[in-house]
Amino acid sequence: MIGVELLDGRAVAVSVDAAGRVIARAAAEHSDLGVAANHAIDQLATTADGAVGVAAATPDAAGVADAVNAIGRRFAGVTTHRLVSSGTAAALAEAWVGAARGARDVAFFGVGDHAIGGIVRDGVPVTGSRGRAASVGWLALNPVEREDYRRAGCLEAEVGAVGIVRRLVWRIKAGDRSRVHDRVGGDLTAITLEHVLTAARDGDGVSISVMRDTAKYLGMAGANLVAVFDPEVLVLGGVMATAADLLLDPVRSEVARRLPKAMNDSLTIVPALLGDDAAAIGAARFASPTAGGGA
Repeated sequence: MIGVELLDGRAVAVSVDAAGRVIARAAAEHSDLGVAANHAIDQLATTADGAVGVAAATPDAAGVADAVNAIGRRFAGVTTHRLVSSGTAAALAEAWVGAARGARDVAFFGVGDHAIGGIVRDGVPVTGSRGRAASVGWLALNPVEREDYRRAGCLEAEVGAVGIVRRLVWRIKAGDRSRVHDRVGGDLTAITLEHVLTAARDGDGVSISVMRDTAKYLGMAGANLVAVFDPEVLVLGGVMATAADLLLDPVRSEVARRLPKAMNDSLTIVPALLGDDAAAIGAARFASPTAGGGA
């Protein structure tokens, strides 16, 4: 099976065997997502004997539909499953061979460039009527209305990589002193998420404060997912897994603070295991006839 994730100007492709093991992995960048996807698939040096699945972080984004059609034309003789969101694909992958292996009811919540979510209910991925289920980036967690909330969603604007950096920049502009400012030579446009994470680990007070605020948003969002879907396992991916030392315990605490005790006591919260391959692995699984499709 082949799974492909379409990102912003980038595609990740994996070849997966029936047990969920990644046989080969490749990535390619191009402004045309269809070209990027096919370049990544070319690097796998394999053929699709089974199904081909496609996931996208933002399924409605420009170029995604054309890329799916380009992949479909390439594999005209192979079952190419309809597009699935990256969050749903990641949830399916983590339930299949990842951190939630063996669980039947799983919620996935991940944050990187985008905030993504997915649900597996009784072993079946929940896609919604139009494939947009668990679009967590659009969770409304602040009564203030801002242009970036309308463009990307409230949660994504606050906890996506751009949002975290933006909040640090605002603090610096407001007069707070941060080591990050010195590390980028005063060029605020050069600040990246990694700068904020590194500074927080090094004891920079402003960066620590920004990450605490981030954890509150993440905890609220995670609690909302749990309250609505009542999963056995909540899998935290993206920066919550890669920077677990900064975020995992605070997010767990925020989730617990916002849920009734009985619901929290029956919940397991774990960091994701599959990293950047999760959505592509899940897309391959979603396309497989044995995966049960979507609900």
